[in-house]
Amino acid sequence: MTAPILEISGLTMQFGGIRALDGLDLRVHQGEIAALIGPNGAGKTTFFNCLTGIYKPSAGVLRLTQPNGKPVLLNGLAPHKVTQAGLARTFQNIRLFAAMTVLENVMIGRHCRTKAGLLGAIFRDKKTLREEQEIVAYSFALLEKIGLTASANELAKNLPYGAQRKLEIARALATEPLVLLLDEPAAGMNSQETDELDKLICAIRDEGISILLIEHDMKLVMSLSDHIFVMDYGRKIAEGTPEEVRRNPAVIRAYLGEENGELRQSCVNHR
Repeated sequence: MTAPILEISGLTMQFGGIRALDGLDLRVHQGEIAALIGPNGAGKTTFFNCLTGIYKPSAGVLRLTQPNGKPVLLNGLAPHKVTQAGLARTFQNIRLFAAMTVLENVMIGRHCRTKAGLLGAIFRDKKTLREEQEIVAYSFALLEKIGLTASANELAKNLPYGAQRKLEIARALATEPLVLLLDEPAAGMNSQETDELDKLICAIRDEGISILLIEHDMKLVMSLSDHIFVMDYGRKIAEGTPEEVRRNPAVIRAYLGEENGELRQSCVNHR
């Protein structure tokens, strides 16, 4: 197994008297699709918010290893600095710039990789203009990968729901992430859109980007994941391959309830 690219040790998040995360340990390896599952209120989105700088953890260590092998400590970094370090995310509730075009939404994702400053924006020198052309080309290429080039000049709010989900992923990819965090990417999708999402996530992984997703669609989770982490009440209660997690008694009790016995056979990993 490859070395971890993302390491979380002892992550704790306290909100007054409520401990939303309690000593969470988690490792995502290079080129891996990992899933984080658990019942509502388990702390999954809080975990993503801590990772991406929206929340400041009460305790714990968050490390992201760079391509040169050097680990970057994410603790205390502002969200834009976390993105620059190589961690990008989508949200459970789609957060697009609705009144901007599809292409413009992706171009915004390139902001963390641009070099032109205030003076370049004012004086429009050749270097700045060349960089802008590169941003457009890079963003259009991403739209081509996800099948949205025909909608490049459409307003984001006019896209169908499934296409909006894809656009949010494209915007995250525009930041050139090392690890992509997907927060319930299949929420609200029909079966055809979910199948397309499955293929898209695999294609992203095949390009060398590690993926950590939160998802309630167990068929999708079992189909995609190399490794699964299970949370309940802010703690990790199990981890392993899809087959190991599917049959874990602690997961059965916490995630589906005692009466279910085991995850449905349709959730078996069928890669």
